Amino acid sequence: MAITISASDPALSGAPLAPRLSTPQVWGIVLIAPYLLVFLAFVVYPVSYGFWLARHPSSYVALYHDPIFARAAVNTLIFLVIGINLKMLIALFLSGFFVQQRAWIRWLSVIFILPWAVPSIPTILSVRFMLNPEWGMVNQLIFKFTGDDGPNWLNDPTVALAMAIGVHIWKSLPFWTLILMTGRLAISQDLFEAADVDGANFWQKFRFITWPSMQALYLTCTLLSMIWTLGDFNSVYLLTGGGPADLTHVLSTLGIRYLRLDQLNLAMASIVCAMPLVLPLVYFMMKRLSR
Repeated sequence: MAITISASDPALSGAPLAPRLSTPQVWGIVLIAPYLLVFLAFVVYPVSYGFWLARHPSSYVALYHDPIFARAAVNTLIFLVIGINLKMLIALFLSGFFVQQRAWIRWLSVIFILPWAVPSIPTILSVRFMLNPEWGMVNQLIFKFTGDDGPNWLNDPTVALAMAIGVHIWKSLPFWTLILMTGRLAISQDLFEAADVDGANFWQKFRFITWPSMQALYLTCTLLSMIWTLGDFNSVYLLTGGGPADLTHVLSTLGIRYLRLDQLNLAMASIVCAMPLVLPLVYFMMKRLSR
């Protein structure tokens, strides 16, 4: 059988093949390549190396027998339960206060947002300076008005952890208040006007209008806040340093203790132990955002 070959076939006539990538696609690859290199160098490689260091079962056995690790795990749960719930409840009600259209409230909101806007290191170190038992501003004011020496705020583990939770709430509260304010502003004012006509009081309007409209946003913010709080290193480490006697460590700061003891495997293993808390939160967060 004779096979007919067309001279117009570009593969046989020597004509150049059409480019597989268009010019915008080539520029897209060029522009995204630096990001991919940075991501591989500073995210993929460190995380993979950390998991490789934490692969030995003996590291987790050593963590189990370390009482400081058990205390850090309990501190983390206390930090999450108290810090997140108290912070979100305060943010929910403060959002109702700052959403009011009054000039003095707007000026007050500018002052209120400053703790979140200012960098963490100077603000938390300033709080630590004020809580110094000898020359801190807080104890000086206590002595001035009562004549008694103030407590040693950061030498008692319970008080020190409470101060760290307070600093965390104070530092992140403005951000969540702003987020919940946007949720309140999205509620139609016609609903509140109709409630006023029906004689509803403040609590009834909150229960039947505000909360049902903001419930999804509130739960989403709570999940996201839990993820961020698990990684909150500054509030504990800059204020207490994990002390006294390493009794205020949380999982996000415990790795530094092991690094100081030249126990890199335990440091990485302590971080991996936080994964059972982080991964379910990330899963539920992405599931909510995908709806």
